[in-house]
Amino acid sequence: MSDEQLAAAVSDGWGVEVRSVTYRPVGFGSYHWELDAGRPLFATVDVFHDDAAAGLRRLGRALDTALALHRDAGLEFVVAPLPAGTGASVLPLGDRHSVAVFPLVSGEAGRFGAHREQDAPQVLNLLIRLHAATVDAPRTELALPGRDRLEDALRTLDRVWTGGPYAEPTRALLIRRADRIWSLLAEFDRLVERVRGAAGGWVVTHGEPHPGNVLRGPDGPRLIDWDTVRLAPPERDLWMLGGAGLHAEYARRTGRSVSAAALELYRRWWALADIASYVTELRRPHDISADSTASWTYLNHHLG
Repeated sequence: MSDEQLAAAVSDGWGVEVRSVTYRPVGFGSYHWELDAGRPLFATVDVFHDDAAAGLRRLGRALDTALALHRDAGLEFVVAPLPAGTGASVLPLGDRHSVAVFPLVSGEAGRFGAHREQDAPQVLNLLIRLHAATVDAPRTELALPGRDRLEDALRTLDRVWTGGPYAEPTRALLIRRADRIWSLLAEFDRLVERVRGAAGGWVVTHGEPHPGNVLRGPDGPRLIDWDTVRLAPPERDLWMLGGAGLHAEYARRTGRSVSAAALELYRRWWALADIASYVTELRRPHDISADSTASWTYLNHHLG
């Protein structure tokens, strides 16, 4: 993806004159550029490895929801995309890429991990407001993304993996940890059945409200990275806050009880989804790069 291709796509799609583009190597999973288009903008490019049309539809529904949360529900802390000339929140870019454009917002994001004790109450306030919103949102499935590919990998450990330099080390790691992964999957299924049978209502959730997605600036904290927004149990967000006291405060202020089983489900979901994603990437054709090395490092973090 060249700078010229990106500039042309944004100029055509959003009707702006892009004067300059600067690649910003930030975040994980998407690619980002800062744009000078008479005002500072931020462009995000996503890559679809499998069904690009389905991936674009999923991303479009999520970003449409973010736009509705900001524009219709009045949630000023939602950093939402700017609609293209067609009104779409995201546009295709070639055969397997997409591009979305956002306002460039001043502030500093944290790093993935636990929220600092002094920050968690502010994030709780944002989540309480978000969970009260009534906009249309895609509904989550209580299923593990990439599970079929992970289970296929576990069933083919007796064959050589030839995808790239990390393929055989990944196979060796899974051979050592296969029983543990199968056990985690079985426990995940038991938790799903408990959560599915619970009577609590579902709400609009962000999905990944960790410090890396909280932008702190002069106008207060804002939530970024809305491609994971879904209608789901509130624990999908709450497990990242940690601390029984915050969960009790959420229950007191919202009238919703917090399920220990659902909290544990999403803790397991996060780890297993990461494992499935990294294994899939490292089985595919790849070279040694910053991305593949990061995936290998994080996979060892979960399974080492």
